[in-house]
Amino acid sequence: MNKFGGRVYAAMYRVSGGRLGGRAGPADVVLLTTTGRKSGRPRTVPVAAMPDGDRRILVASNAGQDHQPAWFLNLVANPAVSIRHGNDTRTAKARVADDAERAELWPKVNAWWDRYDKYQSKTSRDIPLVIVE
Repeated sequence: MNKFGGRVYAAMYRVSGGRLGGRAGPADVVLLTTTGRKSGRPRTVPVAAMPDGDRRILVASNAGQDHQPAWFLNLVANPAVSIRHGNDTRTAKARVADDAERAELWPKVNAWWDRYDKYQSKTSRDIPLVIVE
């Protein structure tokens, strides 16, 4: 999704309280706001988020491209984020899953939405999982 499409999607999501744009396939979609690592300004993008107890798991797949999504690079630089699910917005801390967590979570993420194994096969990078708590 390009920047313009992401902005339109986010606006539609906000206005409808997540009724429009709140799902993609089997996945819940949240609006993730990070701080731009270069600009220092808030950046909001729609991201599929797997519920895992009180936390959310985000997959930095970038549809299998060889580079990380910008939102991932932003939260690595500054892990303070906000996440909006429907009309509920919360501040949170995001962190990259370590190797053991990724090994545990990757099968769950793929059972939740099977496209991630396909994305992983398209790229040589290990697709990171992000835990938002």
